[in-house]
Amino acid sequence: MTNRANAAIYYATDGYKPEDKGINGRRVAGASFLRGFLRHAEVEEFVFLTKTLGEINEIKRFHEKTKFRKPLRVAGLLNPQEIAPVEVLYYPAANIASEAWRRARFGAGAWALCGLTHTTSTPAIMQGLFDLRMAPVMAWDAVICTSRAVQASVATQIDLVDGYIRQRFGTAPPARPMLPVIPLGVHCQDFARNGAARASLRAQLGAAETDVVFATIARLNPHEKFDPLPIFIAMQAAVVNLPAGVKMHVVMCGQFRQPYSRDVFEKGAARLMPDVGFLLLDGAKAEDRQRTLSGGDVFLFMIDNIQETFGLAPLEGMAAGLPVLASDWDGLKDTVTADCGLRVTSRLLGPHHMANESARLQGGIDSFPQYSAAVSAMTELDMGDMTAKIVALASHPDLRARLGAGALARAKTTYDWAAVIPQMQDLWAEQAARKAASAKVAPIPAYALPIAPSPSLLFASYPSEVARLSEERFMALDRSGQIGLQDMLALRNYTALNHIFAPPNRIAAVYDAVQAGEETVQAIAAATKTSAMVVERLVMWLLKYDFIRRIT
Repeated sequence: MTNRANAAIYYATDGYKPEDKGINGRRVAGASFLRGFLRHAEVEEFVFLTKTLGEINEIKRFHEKTKFRKPLRVAGLLNPQEIAPVEVLYYPAANIASEAWRRARFGAGAWALCGLTHTTSTPAIMQGLFDLRMAPVMAWDAVICTSRAVQASVATQIDLVDGYIRQRFGTAPPARPMLPVIPLGVHCQDFARNGAARASLRAQLGAAETDVVFATIARLNPHEKFDPLPIFIAMQAAVVNLPAGVKMHVVMCGQFRQPYSRDVFEKGAARLMPDVGFLLLDGAKAEDRQRTLSGGDVFLFMIDNIQETFGLAPLEGMAAGLPVLASDWDGLKDTVTADCGLRVTSRLLGPHHMANESARLQGGIDSFPQYSAAVSAMTELDMGDMTAKIVALASHPDLRARLGAGALARAKTTYDWAAVIPQMQDLWAEQAARKAASAKVAPIPAYALPIAPSPSLLFASYPSEVARLSEERFMALDRSGQIGLQDMLALRNYTALNHIFAPPNRIAAVYDAVQAGEETVQAIAAATKTSAMVVERLVMWLLKYDFIRRIT
């Protein structure tokens, strides 16, 4: 494929390293995508955009570990134009507004932007979608929606923003970015079931071969992921309708953020489903995750929370050949089809409800966990439907076998990265083609970006006057007996902030040039082989600390 079907990958540790920053769906998906991209992308080279040397080294180490070899090139965040000839920048979040502004000084047609939805219900993301409509985002840009449900959600908010634009300004809103639906993916071979792991889990449970284990892998958070108590109620209700000799167990593998959450799960299970086995495992341990998938008979994912948008974990269950029992909710409507699982009816109150919850969140009265917990409290998973489907799956091994085989087939053909990455490349090619067919967009001067103007422009009213160094001459002062340049820099200690306005050796070179008799910015620039703009910055510092003076 050509560069047109490639994208430079915006890399930040927070988006791709769950082992460093903490396991959550966004980081797990990011790490999985990166492996999938390096393994399956049909590209001439891998291009990354990043901002720190540490992240550059991370990329290089990751690239070295992969068996799929293509050249690697890294561009710096301050020089994003260096991603060329690649024409698309992939950004692992929905809010591409910041990248649109960064691009603006090169022209909005310099490259296309491609974002990706994860959680869309937090205040930051909702504000980000508003900002997206105010930023120089173009029709050739895209925000990948991982499910039809989240696509509808994002489109709904954009509709509200565009309605505001029409009412407030009496004009049509700008062109929207593309909102294609492309799912997240998994590496199916990573989740193959293991006989020893299965035996280990079932021995720990005391589960006979006729027992049925419902397995969940998720963040175990009752107010930001799923409320377990309705599950426990339905499980206990199902017990009386099971065939003789069949016992059910629930295994939940994940992590707790606080003791409160653990109490909800442990005490809830003990009180509400005393006749069902229950086990909590540590989701941070790969061994426990494998035991959960290998020892389970049904993958259980009963989400009732707006924090969820796609649901990556059920794909892992499907890749392990497990039938899925899930809520009919968000991305699960796409992933859990009739050939691979059963979905439980969900209900949410109408739009005239819960405006107060939104106001409390927006006003800072409630935190996001409080907000999402309140919405979850008013979200129903049909108890009769859930109970009946638990009974059906627990009572019929043939149904579990048929749906499990369908789940594995669907995971391999639809959700393995080998199938997903080509969809992304097709999108990038379409974005590049749309960009090429559109009219040129003039760049915005780097010093005049509306959201981040140069301090020299924004605060021009602060000083007595604006320096005109290119029109002046300078001389070095006799500093005999006074502190030297390097000592002054050490005394000021800019490095305490891990940032200095210029390398000390470059400051010294400009000072040396003035001491050698170079009097103008232009002459100093020539002598030091440094741009005149950089020389002006360093001359200003030397003036500030009385190493040089103007010649009057």
